[in-house]
Amino acid sequence: MDSDEARALLVAALAAPAPRSRVLALRGLVRHDVVTDDQWRGALGDPDVTVRREALTQVSQVTASDDVKDLVVALLNDEDALVVEGAAFAIGEFVYLGGLSPLLEIAAQHDDARCREAAIAALGALGDDAARAVIIGALDDKPPVRRRAIVALAAFEGPDIEAALARASDDRDWQVRAAVSQLGRDED
Repeated sequence: MDSDEARALLVAALAAPAPRSRVLALRGLVRHDVVTDDQWRGALGDPDVTVRREALTQVSQVTASDDVKDLVVALLNDEDALVVEGAAFAIGEFVYLGGLSPLLEIAAQHDDARCREAAIAALGALGDDAARAVIIGALDDKPPVRRRAIVALAAFEGPDIEAALARASDDRDWQVRAAVSQLGRDED
């Protein structure tokens, strides 16, 4: 079978009734770097959550168009927390400022700590000053979110950041304290 035939089979499998077949087809097309924006649109908008999750994993590894990145930003509103987490991760990988505003909201208010943590990580990757207060505020969240906030704060400088890191160097969670220490910016 030549590559055109293989590609045609993979494209056809994107419409297969079984979600697993659609996932495998998308992986194959990504491996060959031949996914079109329309195919991304279909995978990112798939009715099956496992396909949407996998599409986010795959899209985060490629160079995507702004249209596809905007589709990823839209998934920050998905009902599935793991889709939201995957969308935040992908936006951070893209370093796409088009996702800044919804990431700020998720980092500050989402019910699921995994989503808040992923949003904080993405905000750190974006490094936009608008995220400073939200990232510092995450130092009052659950331990995994606090640890992620320490890493995100590494992208920023200033007295507010140094004060936040100094406060975090006394955190009750040893991993948060260790993250501060690894930055080499603690005040001890």
